[in-house]
Amino acid sequence: MEEDHYQVLGLQSGREGSKLSVAEIRKAYRARALVCHPDKRPDDPNAAALFQKIQTAYELLTDETARKAFDEFVRLRDERLNREHQRASDVSSKRRKMMDELNEREKAFDARKQKEENDKAEEDRAAKKLREEIARIRAKHAQKSFGFAQSFAEATKKETKADSAQSMDKENMVKATWNSLDGCGDYSAERLRAIFERFGTVEDVVIRRKSIKKKGSAIIVMASKAEADAATRSQCGDPSNPLLVLPLLSSTTNSGYHFEDKQAEADNDGELNNIVGAGYHAYEDSVLKKLQKAAEKAKLNKQAQL
Repeated sequence: MEEDHYQVLGLQSGREGSKLSVAEIRKAYRARALVCHPDKRPDDPNAAALFQKIQTAYELLTDETARKAFDEFVRLRDERLNREHQRASDVSSKRRKMMDELNEREKAFDARKQKEENDKAEEDRAAKKLREEIARIRAKHAQKSFGFAQSFAEATKKETKADSAQSMDKENMVKATWNSLDGCGDYSAERLRAIFERFGTVEDVVIRRKSIKKKGSAIIVMASKAEADAATRSQCGDPSNPLLVLPLLSSTTNSGYHFEDKQAEADNDGELNNIVGAGYHAYEDSVLKKLQKAAEKAKLNKQAQL
């Protein structure tokens, strides 16, 4: 690089140096030469070279043509340096701007990523809560279904027990039928109770309404099935108007109850569930007539024996 002769003499370079007069340059030279003369600096090995630079600078700057060439060189050099500095400054500014934009993008990316992670975590929490609620509702529904099934089973069991108890209660009941002829030989609840108490404990007696055929009937509730069976196997009541005693349930009609007319007994099996049916009444009339005939025959035999 070319030596800056203004600076060698201790003067300002560039535009300010080109404005200096020859007298100012000479004055600066003398002051500089006096200080840097080799005789003044015997211990400095570079003193002679430095003094030679001062001498060259003074000669160049005091020559008009050489000074103009040097000033042009300094101007062009300074312009180049300014351009380079400006370029470096622009590059630095652009680089700084790019770095700032890159930092902003990185921050925006980090913020977006953090938001996505937060949204995903929130979605996962919501999904977990939804699964918990679905499980809770299913468990509640299952519990209700189990409770309903259990209640239904208990109700069915109770109903079965009730039906069984009702069936067992009917096994303790018998129906007594008789002819009601203008009140003669008729049966009251007290009289029926007294008649059937010889078979066991009578819990209740219900007199049924009389039919148009003037036939009376009653339901007698015994304390047990055995007592009801005993009542159906015995002939009871007034011999002139005997009682026809039949079990209330059809399942008991075939055991231990015999009549001479087998056809009437077969008809009885199909008609017991329809207590007020016409066929059942015909059956009762037939049996009552046979009982009356048997009672009259027994009475006549007794009189003949006397």
